[in-house]
Amino acid sequence: MNFIVLTIFPEMFNPFWDHGIVHRGISCNKISASTINIRDFGKGRHRVTDDRPYGGGCGMVMKPEPLAGAIREAQKKTPFSKTICLTPQGRVFNQRIAREFAALEGLVLVCGRYEGMDERILHDFIDYEISIGDYILTGGEIAAMVVIDAVTRLIPGILGGADSAEKDSFSDDLLEHAHFTRPRTFEGEAVPEVLLSGNHREIEKWRVETALIRTFLKRQDLLEKRVLSNQEIEILKKWCRDIETIVQAQSLRGADTLSGG
Repeated sequence: MNFIVLTIFPEMFNPFWDHGIVHRGISCNKISASTINIRDFGKGRHRVTDDRPYGGGCGMVMKPEPLAGAIREAQKKTPFSKTICLTPQGRVFNQRIAREFAALEGLVLVCGRYEGMDERILHDFIDYEISIGDYILTGGEIAAMVVIDAVTRLIPGILGGADSAEKDSFSDDLLEHAHFTRPRTFEGEAVPEVLLSGNHREIEKWRVETALIRTFLKRQDLLEKRVLSNQEIEILKKWCRDIETIVQAQSLRGADTLSGG
């Protein structure tokens, strides 16, 4: 996988390449990562990359000529890559899109600045417009780092375990199960006994249930679109029975108990 980032601040990426999962991917030759300075394609003594918008208005707009030159240079280096513009108007990035990108040969990530870029670049040079959320950043550099990190960890051989990425949150529209490590008891709270039992079947069952619980409590929207397995359906049915038992027990104590009166 080849990553090329187009930016007017290439120095922002040096520490990013040198740490964490991206550094591991570079070190084991699973990915290559580099930047192209858009200013190198600007004209004039000051290598100008922005100008005032036609029609008036506040702010500046990134000029098309430097962007086109930088994109063409990147495409010469990685002709089979897809070109992505990081912009708040794009599709919201998620784990499914990360998997799609991880299957590609490379990504050219164009980092916008100011009020945005000339629309003709978006029409003629960009394959995908991607947003990392409904909020505004000063530029696309941080968003590009998010995309690179999420995609890199899905490339086979980069994470420690063969199935680590597949068990991450959102990999199958579930949040990941709860995790515990040493010490066995921390500030009076103990690790669940099932995790100490050595019974791998019961441990896996517990993990499925805690994944469902966490998703139900924190992201019900994920469950609404997920195709549930038979095991998950049985767990949810058991919850329904348990909840019904609790409600019936409360009813036996009288209506005042339920109403709080």
